[in-house]
Amino acid sequence: MLSPDLQRITSILAYCDEIAKTIARYGENYAIFDNDADYQRSVSFSILQIGELSGGLSQEYRTATSDQMQWHAMKGMRNMVAHSYGSMSREIIWETAMTNIPQLAEFCRSQLS
Repeated sequence: MLSPDLQRITSILAYCDEIAKTIARYGENYAIFDNDADYQRSVSFSILQIGELSGGLSQEYRTATSDQMQWHAMKGMRNMVAHSYGSMSREIIWETAMTNIPQLAEFCRSQLS
């Protein structure tokens, strides 16, 4: 049985994988992302969920892994997506999806192995 933190890590990984599937479906192209509201919403929702789940990790876990993951930044991104969605920079969402999410997925896989 997984600890509550690793259960959350499993869920975070599932959302990382959803973002990867969405990118594979629509294309790894910012112009497509920039012009497709469904693409934007799909990625943004998963980022929001990742931030929500990361906020529920125990303080002990976040502290122990803070040299590998910026948990506070994930929660901050969640807040930006949730509260400023209409004015949120699509470039930031795209960069997060293309750079940070694969790194997060790799971290999650290493934690679960």
